[in-house]
Amino acid sequence: MIRAVCRVCLADKGGISLHILGLQKLTLLDYPGKVACTIFLGGCNFRCPFCHNRPLVVNPDFSAAIAQENVLAFLEKRRGVLDGVCITGGEPLLSDSIFNFAHTIKQMGFEVKVDTNGCFPERLEKLIASGDADYVAMDIKNSPSHYAQTAGLDSLDLAPIKKSVQLLLRGTVSYEFRTTVVRELHTKEDFEEIALWIAGAKQYFLQNFVDSGALIQDGYHACSEAEMRGFCNILRPSVPSVAIRGL
Repeated sequence: MIRAVCRVCLADKGGISLHILGLQKLTLLDYPGKVACTIFLGGCNFRCPFCHNRPLVVNPDFSAAIAQENVLAFLEKRRGVLDGVCITGGEPLLSDSIFNFAHTIKQMGFEVKVDTNGCFPERLEKLIASGDADYVAMDIKNSPSHYAQTAGLDSLDLAPIKKSVQLLLRGTVSYEFRTTVVRELHTKEDFEEIALWIAGAKQYFLQNFVDSGALIQDGYHACSEAEMRGFCNILRPSVPSVAIRGL
């Protein structure tokens, strides 16, 4: 398994620049209820083995980054056409540069959705408090018992992730939790644990694993529809709003 290098240390000091490595010019799926585009940022502190965006995570080619001014020029032309902008990764909150970037997009009149793994609760809280994030999608990789393994790490301090969960549960911003479900990594016991952890969440989506062909590690498989629905049944007493994506 490929293990993460210590990029978090640099990120905590604001030492990592924001690198745009992809732009999907139109999506009707990434931002619920919005016509949007998706901006892909390179770099991540996790190495989830089932990740479908290996080029953004493992040795990303920052020399191929798209200039921010080019992305902003694209957005300028899409005023009145697009409702929102999704900022995803990688991990968008690796760098303090996210604040100016999100603020600029917000000032252009777009609603902003940010995807995150929850490792940077202080940055997340600042982004929410500034009003520059309208919607947050946070990954719940697995139960706390199996989090590090699922994130592709030897060990992991869950305290920041738990802090991010509690921050979103306050309901000060529209949000969703989501889990990519992998047959080899998730069990009914995991979802029993997750149900207690995020009890009362407004929205929780289970996404069935899809092999994109650009995984960090091969050998993973999707669950059956029956298995996915079974996991939902485990969750619903604590998280009534659970739903499945990708079936």
